[in-house]
Amino acid sequence: MVQNGAPELTTVGVLGGGAWGTALAAHAARRGHKTVLWAREKEVVTAVNGPEHENTTFLKGVKLPEELTATTDMEAVVTQSEVLLMVIPTPFVARTLAPLAALLTPKHILVSCTKGILNDTLETPNEILARVLPEELHGRLAYLSGPSFAAEVAAGLPTVVTIAAADDAVAARAQALLSAPRFRCYRTNDVTGVEMGGALKNVLAIACGISDGLGFGNNGRAALITRGLSEMTRLAVASGANPLTMAGLAGMGDLVLTCTGDLSRNRTVGLRIGKGESLQQITTSMSAVAEGVLTSRSAHNLAAKLGVDCPIISGIYKVIHEGADARAVVHEVMSRELRQEVDASVAAAAAAGSRQ
Repeated sequence: MVQNGAPELTTVGVLGGGAWGTALAAHAARRGHKTVLWAREKEVVTAVNGPEHENTTFLKGVKLPEELTATTDMEAVVTQSEVLLMVIPTPFVARTLAPLAALLTPKHILVSCTKGILNDTLETPNEILARVLPEELHGRLAYLSGPSFAAEVAAGLPTVVTIAAADDAVAARAQALLSAPRFRCYRTNDVTGVEMGGALKNVLAIACGISDGLGFGNNGRAALITRGLSEMTRLAVASGANPLTMAGLAGMGDLVLTCTGDLSRNRTVGLRIGKGESLQQITTSMSAVAEGVLTSRSAHNLAAKLGVDCPIISGIYKVIHEGADARAVVHEVMSRELRQEVDASVAAAAAAGSRQ
């Protein structure tokens, strides 16, 4: 929204001091919003507020805006902000947000920037928030996703994302407040599709990394991206999403970035597996979380629960959690019974959407 030729400004609180949370906080501060970053780690707060003004733990080498401040006082951040960007890892969303429920009001907009599916309940962030927050706050929830490496957002490089919300007015306000000349936001009401795309692409990025590590070439990577998108779409449609969302920023856009970009943590995990390292060696050497490792179990179990055929996701689950040989899994996937390219359920959902 623009007032008198200038973008409308507000107060923004960012919950989560990792690389992605820090990047979003930097963007919001550059956009002109009064922005405060909450971090659990005292060393992050000290560094962000210090003379170098840098998150030396999770986003080293990126100079942050002088206007951005950080704190360990989450309650203060919540009570002083209109827009809250939640950047908490999926396994910790419930325990972090539940104590704050009493502080949240219908005046807040809570934008989840978290991607993942819980291992035990198979809930997405939207479903977790719906469970732990009062019903009167559900209409104030929105979800941001799309192709967006933290380091590039923090550096102010051009980025395009999408914001989903059940209430279009909430999505439109978040869109207006977060959009800038180098950070363009689109919007949609397909919360399920946006969340499924954001979670599942991390699993497929591991698959692409393994393929690259094994030296399977560009043809193999392109096949994994394309057929991986098919599996994402089938799972999303079975969960109630619009199949066209998978062709957009939260689907194909994020998938291509994560499967090909050198900054992708999930692709890096796969690349190192493909070159012969064990998962334990890889995870103990990484300071940042590769969400696809945990999500591979959730995605495998969700596909089984919904009765959706996902051979690539199943194969990655076998490699990561059962110690299967990656070359043997590739042979198994490539030797399956031949079939039509477009799944009937996806075609039916697309046709139904075109009639609406």
